[in-house]
Amino acid sequence: MDKKIGRKITIIGAGSVGSTIAYSLSQRSHASEIVLIDVNTARAKGEALDIAQSTSFRDPIRVKYGDYEEAVNSDIVIITSGIGRKPGQTRLELTKTNVGIIKEIAPQIAKAAPNALYIIVSNPVDILTYVFMKVSGIPENQIIGTGTILDSARLKCILAQKLNIAQKNVHSYVFGEHGDTSFIPWSTIRVSGVSIDEYISLVKQKGLPVEPIDKDEIFYYVQKSGGEIIKDKGATFYGIAASVMNLVNMLTSAYDSITCCSTMMHGEYGVSDVCLSCLTIIGPNGVQGKIPMPMTNEEIDKMQHSQRVLREIIDGLEI
Repeated sequence: MDKKIGRKITIIGAGSVGSTIAYSLSQRSHASEIVLIDVNTARAKGEALDIAQSTSFRDPIRVKYGDYEEAVNSDIVIITSGIGRKPGQTRLELTKTNVGIIKEIAPQIAKAAPNALYIIVSNPVDILTYVFMKVSGIPENQIIGTGTILDSARLKCILAQKLNIAQKNVHSYVFGEHGDTSFIPWSTIRVSGVSIDEYISLVKQKGLPVEPIDKDEIFYYVQKSGGEIIKDKGATFYGIAASVMNLVNMLTSAYDSITCCSTMMHGEYGVSDVCLSCLTIIGPNGVQGKIPMPMTNEEIDKMQHSQRVLREIIDGLEI
């Protein structure tokens, strides 16, 4: 087995999402070694070779494929394995098959990389993050589900277009499940520190261009655009790859950051024993806790609704 050199990142699942993440990592400086693992060994081999040949113009990096033994001493493990969502299919309909896959993966990767930080990408991500915590034996502070980080990016994208402002100036989040019970806590949205309603009023006074904000239309866009992409091109992978890269950047930085991702809830908003997305502190030591941003009673009710829906599904699983 080769000696570890620098930071090592293992990706389990070499499909469209996993390979896009691997390629994105190969073009940046987060890792000096990338390992691809997939039940389809030929696919993992081909992706590793293709990606390795794209790194000629950067500092040296090792890209390879293999089995779980190759994941030993990984600093970060990214799990993308699972059956993809089909057109018209909800994320929750994927549950039974993908739970079985996670239960098969968890003990093998946990044995190889017990000290790694884990990013769960596979859907339904909130349930699979919970299942991985329960069956892997990995401490929960080392496990992060991508959750609604992509939903939040979609929200920021559409709001920036409507407001005619850079996305970096829009601070908005989608909370709850990455799926049908997600919701937008509108009371928390800020445009560089100003509430969205106040910002629109100020901009209109100055005669600057801004489109009306139809909350139902925007919520529909956030919830349904993923399905539209799947219908048009078969899968979504650029947006989720960028979301994972954002998480990797946080996990490899000198200081903690705050993002909206899926981790175990411990009483925040009256929610416990499920993985859902709200503002979470993460960094080089993994999950450091939640930031319980104040919400309206209606928004808290929606968070608790997400819990009830997921809890009912989890209670029906064999974990």
